[in-house]
Order: sequence, then structure tokens, then C-alpha cells
Amino acid sequence: MREKGTGGTSQRTNQQWLEALQGPDHDQALADLRAGLLRGLRYALAHRPEVSDAALEDFAQEAILRILDNLDSFRGESRFTTWAQKIAVRVALSELRRLRWRDVSLEELTGDSDTDFLPRILADPSAGPEQRAMQSMVLATLGEAISEQLTERQRRAITAVYQQGMPLEEVARRMSTNRNALYKLLHDARQSIRETMIAQGLSSKDTLDAFES
Repeated sequence: MREKGTGGTSQRTNQQWLEALQGPDHDQALADLRAGLLRGLRYALAHRPEVSDAALEDFAQEAILRILDNLDSFRGESRFTTWAQKIAVRVALSELRRLRWRDVSLEELTGDSDTDFLPRILADPSAGPEQRAMQSMVLATLGEAISEQLTERQRRAITAVYQQGMPLEEVARRMSTNRNALYKLLHDARQSIRETMIAQGLSSKDTLDAFES
């Protein structure tokens, strides 16, 4: 039995949701799920006035596909609708991040950045004279490591991800690779930077101390 909840939306137990979505008459369950996801997305994205009703519909439809593909992973540790709504919000935020970078190329991001991005991110104008001197030394070493030790591909990736904040999925797509390969590329870049820092007599602690508030 299903109870009628507020707003005319059917309420189901977790098991009833799974049975309805996987059963022969799943159209009503899909309609109820879509309506619930749309309400949740409108609430979650209320601070994003640029998100249109059409975009919300697209997010909900994509979320439904993800939910149906992952029904076997639902363990019942929360309400089914809560689990589904989290998927919908992740889908929406991921798509919004992707759209943000839709018309921006990696060449535009990295063309003028070169090795100067770390000073812009890390430099602290409120630091005292001694700390600022240490920061300058650390930053100079970091800049040298990035310009001389990293490959062009590593520089492009590390600039896009750490300076510009481009999502990993989007950087991977632009670089014609996958997320795991990008992780490896970034890991190797960080390791190369770390080794250069150590070779110059700067430990991880020195770097943290230089930029500690």
C-alpha cells in the first residue's frame, strides 16, 4: 500500500521504491521520482537564479538515468528518496561546473599563467618580514620546479586544476585522457615538485611554516 503524501506525491518504503522502479508498471514510480527530484533540485539550487526550469528538467532526467543504473548499489542505509536526491544534486553541480568551462580552452587557461600561479595563490601580504622572506624563497623554488622539472602536459594539468579550479573530469576530457590517468599525472607532478624542494634544502615543514597563518 502507498500512502498519499503532501503535494500529491506518492510515498513508498525503500523496498516499494525498488520494486516499483524495477517492475513492469514503473511509469508512475518514475513520474513520482521525477517530481520529487525537481522539488529537491529547486530547493538545493535556489541560490543559483541562472538555473532555468529547462535545466532542472535536464538534471532530473540525467539523475534518473544514474539512479536506475545504480539501483543495485542502494543499501537502504537512508531513505531511498534521500539517496536519489543526493545523486541528483551531484549531477546538477557537476553539469554546472562543466558549463562554466564550456567556452574556455586549456590554452586560454595556461597560456599566460606559466609558473606564476603559485605566488598568486600562496603569497600572504599580511606576513611579517621574516616570514615573507621565507615565502619568497619557497615560491622561487616552486616556480623553478614547475618551469624546469614538469613536462608541458603536467604544467597544463596542474595549472587548470589547482589555479583555475577546473573540474578533474573536464580537464581529463580536454586533455583526451581519463580521470585515473589525470590523477597519476598530477601525482607525478607533485612528487617532482617535492623532490626539487627537498634537493634545495626545503622540507615539507619549511613550506608549511612559510605559509602558516
